[in-house]
Amino acid sequence: MDDTALTELMSRHDIRPTANRILILRMLQRESRPLSLGELEDRLPLIDKSNISRALTTFRSRHLVHVLESGDEVMRYELCLSHSEDADDDMHVHFYCEQCHRTFCLSDLAIPTVEIPAGYQARTATYLIKGLCPECRKSAH
Repeated sequence: MDDTALTELMSRHDIRPTANRILILRMLQRESRPLSLGELEDRLPLIDKSNISRALTTFRSRHLVHVLESGDEVMRYELCLSHSEDADDDMHVHFYCEQCHRTFCLSDLAIPTVEIPAGYQARTATYLIKGLCPECRKSAH
C-alpha cells in the first residue's frame, strides 16, 4: 500500500492521518509479523515512544490493528487484514518462537472450530502455537 492508500484506510476507520501515524501504519503493513512497541520504537527512532503508543491505542480502538499476546508478556500489534471499522475479525493462527521471541502469522492454516458452552459469548480468540521457527531450528543443529 502506498501512503495514499494508507491515508484512505485511516479515514475509513475514522482516524485523522498524521505524518507519524502514516509512518507507523506503513511499518506495520510492511512487516510480515506482529511487532511489539519496542520493535516499532527501534524501527522508527525519530518518533517519540509516547506518540507510537498513542497511535497504537487509537488504531486499536478503531479496529485498524489488533493486539496479540503471545505468551511472553509483550503485546504485539498487527494490521487488521479484514479492515472492518466495527470489529477485529481478522482471525488467523500465530506462531511464537521460544528462542528468538518473534511471532509469525500463519494465515494459511485453517482455524479449528471450537464450540463453547451455552450461555457464554465469545468476543475474541487467540490461536497461538509455540516452538522453534525454521531459522532457530537450523541454528540449533
